[in-house]
Amino acid sequence: MTSIFLFTILFVFLFMGMPISISLGLSSILSILFFGRDSIASMALKIFETSEHFTLLAIPFFILGGVLMSTGGVAKRLIRFSIACVGHMRGGLAIASILACTFFAAVSGSSPATVVAVGSIMIAAMTKAGYPLRFASGVICNAGTLGILIPPSIVMVVYCAVTEQSVGRMFLAGIVPGLLLAFILMVSVYIYARIVDLPALKRATFKELIVSAKDAIWGFILLFIIMGGIYGGVFTPTEAAAVAAFYAMLVSVFIYKDITIKDLPKVFIDASKSTTMLMFIVANAMLFAHVLTTERIPQLMAEQILNAGLSPLMFLLLVNIILIIAGDFMEPTAIILILTPVFFPIAMKLGIDPIHLGIMLVVNMEIGMVTPPVGLNLFVTSAITGQTLVQVLRGALPWMTILVVYLGIITYFPKISTLLPDYLMGKQAPVVLKKF
Repeated sequence: MTSIFLFTILFVFLFMGMPISISLGLSSILSILFFGRDSIASMALKIFETSEHFTLLAIPFFILGGVLMSTGGVAKRLIRFSIACVGHMRGGLAIASILACTFFAAVSGSSPATVVAVGSIMIAAMTKAGYPLRFASGVICNAGTLGILIPPSIVMVVYCAVTEQSVGRMFLAGIVPGLLLAFILMVSVYIYARIVDLPALKRATFKELIVSAKDAIWGFILLFIIMGGIYGGVFTPTEAAAVAAFYAMLVSVFIYKDITIKDLPKVFIDASKSTTMLMFIVANAMLFAHVLTTERIPQLMAEQILNAGLSPLMFLLLVNIILIIAGDFMEPTAIILILTPVFFPIAMKLGIDPIHLGIMLVVNMEIGMVTPPVGLNLFVTSAITGQTLVQVLRGALPWMTILVVYLGIITYFPKISTLLPDYLMGKQAPVVLKKF
């Protein structure tokens, strides 16, 4: 009865247009009031306790670092280097956009930030060079989703906080799938460009390539600091996020000098707005997860699925369908926080690798970023280009099809996700379900 009331009232609030954070918290509180055994006084403590994860501290630092790099010239220089590398190919500006999204994703951890940083420069450049606006916006909208798949990723941090998995292992798992998706998108754009005869730029000279690489080197150094520091045992992923934010500030203010010390308060305010919104969702979603676990809803669902004889492959197909539908209506972090406590214990019972499950969830979230009515990348691209949401969606749909096909590949070939972490960190021991 509790589970029926909890999910019914949640979806009623969502369809009423209530913000996702308020919907989560209010539905949880009402469920506790009417059916739970907790007191009113304990609710505030529960919100604090369930969101008290050291891992979650990485989120505000990665957000701050992303804002600093978006406004501090790092993205601009990565784009220049990408154009120097592949701009001479047929459809080279579009391919360079994907390459630039890949580079920026590796230092920002955010999909909308990647779209803003790369799209605000490259969409105008492509249209000026003769590319159709619909094509240019569609490519950027989809390539920007690499921001949550290529580490560091804020969505991965949230997943690890909920499931108590290793952030370092999860980051490693995202490297091969992220680079594979970037490669597939670039090959697809190249084939399309050959068919419709999109323009190519003049090949950059070796000197131009070296100069652009030298100019972008500080952005690449940040990538090595984050990943090298984590896997070299210098600092934890959370500490790496703090180092990344501080480094981004130093580079933006004192090396590139694209922002001044006087600009920093505005940057901090912009980052704090995003952080406050996200962490408020996290706190309420953690309370929602607490109600789920208290009422043993995930365990009951796991028992029913196991008794029904559902195979791991069929379960993963079911998960993909649910997540794609959820992605139409909710923000990625909220989906991870709401549905992971339901799916995770079932997946562990069926012997599914938790890291593989995490990567699969992230790819689903990528698709959700470009599907209406709540696809964040659609709104960001619309704001950049001045197009309507429908116009952006038409441009994004062909490339979103590639994401759906790619999801099938990731789902049914788990080695793509687990190969690198298993090789570098050893095979993971079976998960003991403590939290769920």
